[in-house]
Amino acid sequence: MISRMDHFTIVTDQLDKTRQFYVDILGLTEGPRPPFPVPGLWLYAGKQAVLHVVLVSKMPQPLRGVLDHMAFRAQGLQQVWLKLEQHGVAFSVIRAPGTQRTWQLFMQDPNGAEVELDFDPDEAPPADWKVRLSL
Repeated sequence: MISRMDHFTIVTDQLDKTRQFYVDILGLTEGPRPPFPVPGLWLYAGKQAVLHVVLVSKMPQPLRGVLDHMAFRAQGLQQVWLKLEQHGVAFSVIRAPGTQRTWQLFMQDPNGAEVELDFDPDEAPPADWKVRLSL
C-alpha cells in the first residue's frame, strides 16, 4: 500500500535555470544524489528529496505526461510573493474555496511545469496584494 508521495521527476535542458528557480527562488536545497550516468540534481525539502531533475540534451516533443501540476506546502507568503516578483516570475493567486481558504500561488518553472505553493490561510499577503496582481 502507498504510504506517501516520495518525489517528482522532471527533465530539463536548462539545468542552471531550473536549479535557480527551485533553490534560489522557492527555497528547496540541493542534496545528495546517486551517481546516475546522466547529469541532474536532487532537490530537498528538509531531509526529503522531493524533486529529481534530469538533464536532457533536448526536451521531448511533444512534452509527455499527464501530470497537471506539482504542489508544495510552503511558509512565508509575503516573502515568497516578493521573491517571485523580484525574479520576474509570473504567478497567479487564489484563495481555495471552503472553510480553510488556503492561499495558492501558481506559476510555471523554466521547463513549463506548473508549480503550486500552498500557504496556511492565516498567513497575510502583502497589504496591497490586489493591486499587485493587477499590475
